[in-house]
Amino acid sequence: MAEPKAAFFSDIALSFNAHPVTGAVQRKTDAEAIKQSVKSLILTNFYERPFKPDIGCSIRYLLFELFTPATRHMMEDAIGDVIRNYEPRAELQSVNVKEDVNRNALEATIIFRIKNKPNEPINLSVILERVR
Repeated sequence: MAEPKAAFFSDIALSFNAHPVTGAVQRKTDAEAIKQSVKSLILTNFYERPFKPDIGCSIRYLLFELFTPATRHMMEDAIGDVIRNYEPRAELQSVNVKEDVNRNALEATIIFRIKNKPNEPINLSVILERVR
């Protein structure tokens, strides 16, 4: 008797590159799809997505504040809230924001597990830079 295929997650790659053989838009699967979604959620401002004004993260507003322990805690909470509320495929383990003085940026490290797959934790680093 054949075993059923394990369910996997699939999203369209945001690069919108065509597949070299089929010509269809490429896709990302499993961990790569969830990483792309988490990064997209973190970098989305409130009211940026049409018809979904409540989806977003206030991280960009906090980038122009002084980086104090309180600001760091608010950033970690904002990232954690948006992942817990809008990414049902990920089970958040931890969020850590640290300062990168050499690049004038902040690095957010997010550790999560895929809910359907009891494998090792997935580590995602997102660089947050001030653009103004």
